[in-house]
Amino acid sequence: MEKLVMNLPFDPSVFAGKRVLVTGDTGFKGSWLSLWLNRIGADVWGLALPNEDERCHFSLLGLDKIITHRDGDVRDRSVVQSIFDDAKPEIVFHLAAQSLVKKSYADPKLTFDTNVGGSINILDVARDCSSLKALTFITSDKCYLNKEWLWGYRENDELGGLDPYSASKAAAEIVFRAYAASFIDARNDLGAATTRAGNVIGGGDWAADRIVPDCIRALEAKQAIRIRMPHATRPWQYVLEPLSGYLCLAAKLLEDPKQYGGAWNFGPGDDAVRTVHELTKQLINGWGSGEIILDTPKDQPYEATLLHLNIDKARMKLGWSPKWHVNRSIEECAIWYKEVLGGANARDVSLRQIDAYMSDE
Repeated sequence: MEKLVMNLPFDPSVFAGKRVLVTGDTGFKGSWLSLWLNRIGADVWGLALPNEDERCHFSLLGLDKIITHRDGDVRDRSVVQSIFDDAKPEIVFHLAAQSLVKKSYADPKLTFDTNVGGSINILDVARDCSSLKALTFITSDKCYLNKEWLWGYRENDELGGLDPYSASKAAAEIVFRAYAASFIDARNDLGAATTRAGNVIGGGDWAADRIVPDCIRALEAKQAIRIRMPHATRPWQYVLEPLSGYLCLAAKLLEDPKQYGGAWNFGPGDDAVRTVHELTKQLINGWGSGEIILDTPKDQPYEATLLHLNIDKARMKLGWSPKWHVNRSIEECAIWYKEVLGGANARDVSLRQIDAYMSDE
C-alpha cells in the first residue's frame, strides 16, 4: 500500500498480516470492510451466501480475487466450524445477517434463524477457537426498544423490538451476553464486543426497500423517485464511519481484551439528522437531475420514525468519532454511483474513498 498520512484513532498496521474472518463479506458493509482490511494488509477470509445481484459491491470489486472467500450459510454450524478450522482467524468480524426490516415481516423465521441461530453458531465455534484474539459482533441500532424519544440511546438502555428484524437483533445481543459471561470472559486472551450502528449509506448498496438504492435505481432509469416515509428522520452516516469504529474496536480488543469488551455505539453526530425527503433532495442534487413523488401506502408495516445513538462512550474510551459531515456523506454516495454507473472501476472508486477517509482530519 502506498504511504498515506493517517488520521485514525487506531494504527492500521496492527492488522497487517493478521488472519481476519469477515462473515457476510458479500454484503454491503461486509464487502467494504473486506476491501479496507485488504487495503491495510490483512489476510482476509470471508464466509457468506452468494450475492445474487450481479452488480453487488463484492462482485464489482472482484473481491474473490484478492481475499479467500467461501460460499456458506452461518445457519449451518458445520460450515462455520470448517472455515474457522481452515482460516484459524485471529480476528473475526461477524456481519452475516438478514438485514431488511420489510423482509423480516415477509419471512420472520428466516430472520430469526439467521440473526439469532447463525449468531449462536459463530459464538459457539468462536469460544473454542484457540487462535482467536478479538471478536467484533455486529448487531444494529434497532436492537434498542424504540421509545421514540428525542435523545440518543446509550449502550445500557433497554433492548427489544416490535418488528421481527429488531427483535432478532435484540435477541442476538442477549445471546452474546450469555456466551460472554459463561464462556468468553474466562479466556484472558480473547476480547469480544458488540457494535450497534444504523442508517448507513454508501456506494455499492443495491438492497431492496432502502432509500439510497431505490433512489439510484429510479435515477438510472430516469424515473421519478417514490418515497414512502418522507418525514421519517434518520441520522445518516457513510458506510466508512461505522466500519472505522469496528476496526478501532478490534484493534483495542487486541491491545486489552477485557477493558474494551461489551457493547459500543457507532453513529454520526447530532447534526446528521435529515428527513428521508431531505436526503432524497440532496442525493438528486449530487446526481444532477431527478424528481420526487411522495407515495405512502395505507398498509405500511410498523417502522420506527425516530432513532439515534449516543456515541459518548466511543468518543471517550476509544477516541473514535465520525469524520464526514452528513452533507459530505450524501455527496460521496452520489459520486460513487454516478462514477461507477458511468463506467469507472468500482474498486478504484471505493479505494479512493477509503484512502480519503483514512487521511481526512
